[in-house]
Amino acid sequence: MKHPRLSSLLAFGSLGLLICASVALPPLHGQETTTFNHPGNILISDQFNNRVVEVDRDKNIVWSFGSGDPTLCNPGAGAIIGPNDVERLARGLTLMAGTGIPAGASSFMPNGCVDNRVIVVDPAGNIVFQYGQAGVAGSGPNELNVPVFALQTPSGDYLITDQGNNRVILVSPQGQPLFACGPPSGPCALNNPNSAELLANGKILIADENNSRVIEVDKAGNFTVDFSAADGLNIVAFASRLPNGDTLITDSGNNRIVEFDPAHRIVFQYSTNTQPGSNPQPLPTNAVRLKNGATLIADQFNDRVLIVSPFKAIRFQYGMLNVIGNGPNQLDAPYNAMSICDYTGVTRPPGVECDDNNAH
Repeated sequence: MKHPRLSSLLAFGSLGLLICASVALPPLHGQETTTFNHPGNILISDQFNNRVVEVDRDKNIVWSFGSGDPTLCNPGAGAIIGPNDVERLARGLTLMAGTGIPAGASSFMPNGCVDNRVIVVDPAGNIVFQYGQAGVAGSGPNELNVPVFALQTPSGDYLITDQGNNRVILVSPQGQPLFACGPPSGPCALNNPNSAELLANGKILIADENNSRVIEVDKAGNFTVDFSAADGLNIVAFASRLPNGDTLITDSGNNRIVEFDPAHRIVFQYSTNTQPGSNPQPLPTNAVRLKNGATLIADQFNDRVLIVSPFKAIRFQYGMLNVIGNGPNQLDAPYNAMSICDYTGVTRPPGVECDDNNAH
């Protein structure tokens, strides 16, 4: 993703049950705590602030991981650099991708900082799973190069979108490679992939970002193109398959979220650059559908996360429109957002139990 302000940017198998209810935790990083892991709380990968935060609907930070310091390059224990992805697993565990920050991407860290890890942390911030080595870029065993997305499959394995290596890989909880799509795996050639979701049919749905397409790949590496530039797409940052068979796509280069039905008809779209004061090129990076029909959007260079209704009314916003910061209600290039206990259209990790009536 190119930064429109600065001209350059670019666990353990089945882990038991997560009962999505209010859980009190001690304060973290000086924040007053209300409830951790409550259904409807929002997990945000606050990319250039080098942190992941969980916020409630009153905009309180109830949990965080990472320094929150945009100037601190400290990959390793207790830290995450330039996180692009986050999701909650069972037992209150949190999966995140330490993507790193390229040189020139953030004015607070002009020389950039490398991370290259996918990690799982417990509620206290201890790392309980890691794939990739802090500060090491590579394509060999236990090596990644700009991991931008990760999820845990129902079998407990980890599906990782390894963007710098132009591949999607599946690794076991013990870190053993199980599958790879992308060079040099043959027919499954990717160009800067940005996400991968496991579908009910066993195929993998990939947002092949710089090819401006959404593809389905089987375990042999064979793929079909579902949507492409022929459908008007321009730089696809994320894609998910909704329960009704539609596909929700973050069409970043067009600054919009768009939903296609199987006949390639647009049934919903929302542009994130039309409000007064908006960045004209905010390049939204992630959008997921919620159970109540609303859409949760990471509006990257508008520095906000928002929920919009099916009628396009803003129902919730964290972060001020096009304002960089790391104080209360402030973000810097949020890349991903997920609602606790709501896995509508995305891969549900193993062992998670939620009260679906409270996931909103």
